[in-house]
Amino acid sequence: MFITFEGSDGSGKSTQIHLLEDYLRKNGQDVQLTREPGGTDIGEGIRQVLLDMAHEKMHARTETLLFNAARAQLIEQEIRPALSGGKVVLCDRFADSTVAYQGYGREQDIEELKRLISFATGGLSPDLTLYLDLPPEEGIRRKLADYQNRLDVQGLSFYRRVEAGYREMIAQEPQRWVVINAGRSLEEVHQEVVRAVQDKLTALAPSR
Repeated sequence: MFITFEGSDGSGKSTQIHLLEDYLRKNGQDVQLTREPGGTDIGEGIRQVLLDMAHEKMHARTETLLFNAARAQLIEQEIRPALSGGKVVLCDRFADSTVAYQGYGREQDIEELKRLISFATGGLSPDLTLYLDLPPEEGIRRKLADYQNRLDVQGLSFYRRVEAGYREMIAQEPQRWVVINAGRSLEEVHQEVVRAVQDKLTALAPSR
């Protein structure tokens, strides 16, 4: 089973994905945790390039290609082998982030992006995507209390376009997405994440 976490910056994805990993392991699941961009030596090198504040002149197309290069390596080196081995794979961001941020946020052609993503992923899609829903204003406030990288220094209008992009994707594939209010306590959000994952595991379990 392939589960991805999506949401605005500051929505708590990284915290919640680790809580879910711990929960699943304690309940007997074989889990592999990874992230985008990153998850491999090549991907982590690309991540450093993408996040470096010194690269402020990076063009949007360059950014998009780098994300998809890291993604292609992650899928072939880590995700597909883990899924073939029966593991539950948890990924902090995946291809939907590229559509939301580089497509809607950077205002690049969505259909061209989808073709590029299809090539990078080989058609792999998550079984379940958990969207941690947080207003862009709150996400920016949370991120200001944290470190900043090149991708953190966008204006509010950018993050509103990203949010609108996520809403459109959710409307297009409601069977894959579960929207979770990320403005609540860590425990409340975690419990809703667990319920969504349990429901999907039950739905995917082979009938006897």
